[in-house]
Amino acid sequence: MEATINKFYTAFQQKDYKTMASMYHPEATFRDAAFDLKSGKEAGAMWKMLVTAGKDLRIEFRDVKADGNTGSAHWEAWYTFSKTGRKVHNIIEAQFEFKDGLIYRHKDHFDFWRWSRQSLGLIGLLLGWSDFLKNKVRASAMKGLQAFMKKTENNS
Repeated sequence: MEATINKFYTAFQQKDYKTMASMYHPEATFRDAAFDLKSGKEAGAMWKMLVTAGKDLRIEFRDVKADGNTGSAHWEAWYTFSKTGRKVHNIIEAQFEFKDGLIYRHKDHFDFWRWSRQSLGLIGLLLGWSDFLKNKVRASAMKGLQAFMKKTENNS
């Protein structure tokens, strides 16, 4: 499964969201501080949205490990947060479970307060530790993904 993780992040570096999406099981779930997705289709759409919006997105990954049907990786992203124009360097630890050779469970963990200080500035500094801001970011991210999916379904 190390090869699967390496292929996934290499595709991410190349902004190849189609390959990334193809690596998710149809019943896959993805979870991080902003998204709680319930299907491989939603996960694929999220990566497409993030990759196409991230004009200056740069990804690095390392420490890929896999044992049986689980795996992990460390990855970092540098990009401009589109809603504020602020530069972000996010540091993420990823955990994977695999089924039928595909990503079945994907969970990314990062320091939300650190991310919110970079992406949102003073609001993130003051409220980035709070459930209020986390829930607001989550709701906004999901609303944006739903709108993106609706728009891209109608244009494909």
